[in-house]
Amino acid sequence: MVRIALDPTPYNDTVALADFPELAARLGYEYLQLTPNPDFGRHFHFPKLDDELVSTLKRRARDAGVTITSLLPVQRFSWPEEPQRIAAVRNMTRYIELAAELGVPIVNTEFSGRPEREEDSEAGFYRSMEELIPVLEREGVTLNIDPHPDDFVEDGLEAWRIIRGLNTSQVGFVYVAAHSFHMGNRAATLIPELGGRLGAVYASDTFDHTRSNALRYITNPPGNAVRVHQHLAIGDGDVDWTELFGVLRAAGYFERPDALIVSNVFAEDERADEISRFQLAKIRELISAA
Repeated sequence: MVRIALDPTPYNDTVALADFPELAARLGYEYLQLTPNPDFGRHFHFPKLDDELVSTLKRRARDAGVTITSLLPVQRFSWPEEPQRIAAVRNMTRYIELAAELGVPIVNTEFSGRPEREEDSEAGFYRSMEELIPVLEREGVTLNIDPHPDDFVEDGLEAWRIIRGLNTSQVGFVYVAAHSFHMGNRAATLIPELGGRLGAVYASDTFDHTRSNALRYITNPPGNAVRVHQHLAIGDGDVDWTELFGVLRAAGYFERPDALIVSNVFAEDERADEISRFQLAKIRELISAA
């Protein structure tokens, strides 16, 4: 069975970290991905869990019947400047150790870096991976990376080439549907090439910013270096969900025992319960229909 996990980001201001497993269970989820949160660890910061909180999370998840599938920290390990890169490696090392302590085999993250300094950022990425891959191997954790809009690499195929160049099965790819159009809208060709290195799929929708002569979004002044995308409920944007799930089916993803789909809608906080339940039902429907 495909694991469908909740990203609890919409609840960060209203639900305590230790209550997330019960929240997921209440919404019908059996699986949970822990994402940046003041008690878990904010973007680019050192994680804030101690042994007591780790123990509490494990107990609360067990009591709720919810499995924590993955952690999602965001760190600047591809940053072109060394102080930020070094801090990111230290922070990510601790997150990997925490994943092992929680019994979580996956850490999902983003490339970071700067697109206007692509060469320096890629060099920083490989330097960081030289330090982090031994930690991943020691702790038995897999790191999956998403080419997020405004990272040093945004195109999905080029991101896969960079990951492939590491020559290790400890690092894989996160396919985020809400980033489809920044990645080149190439699910049909990219996902088969990823094969077993596709570590997670995130399910939320977005509009295609390249339509209407790239004038679907207008920023002032024209030419601003911005990256616009959304994390909408499935069906509220332009992602071709029939194609995406059909490609995942054809690639054998749904038959894998480690298959993971994460619902990560961020645009509907005022209807978070309703949307979370809708996402779970819709993802199941798409899997069945594929």
